[in-house]
Amino acid sequence: MHGLDEAIGFARPKLPVLVFLGGLFGAVGGFGMQYFASVIHYPMNVGGRPLNSWPAFIPITFECTILVAALTAVFGMLLQNGLPRPYHPVFNVPEFKRASHDRFFLCIKAADPQFDRQSTRTYLESLDPDNIYDVEP
Repeated sequence: MHGLDEAIGFARPKLPVLVFLGGLFGAVGGFGMQYFASVIHYPMNVGGRPLNSWPAFIPITFECTILVAALTAVFGMLLQNGLPRPYHPVFNVPEFKRASHDRFFLCIKAADPQFDRQSTRTYLESLDPDNIYDVEP
């Protein structure tokens, strides 16, 4: 839903910046690896060509860019989502098992400074839910 992240106070995502930096690191690393191998570590002059033949380095540089950016995207997404999360206190609520079958489950965290337990409970009770549980960490 468009605009929902601003409405509930989420910050701008950092993943695009991480992916860009990962791609940049991959490009520099791929080019640097080829430059080091061709110019510094094992220079071979074949047919009078220059040692730093950068047009020949473009395909590997491109592939390293894509590889490192994709890996950064996957692992960055997992870290920003807090995954893997093998345990959460809400798993102890008996009805949580049915949340993915025929119900949905709403978890309101009390870490927000504007959170008021009694007014939140009163509001939720006015919506006529099946159950309301207080879960302690």
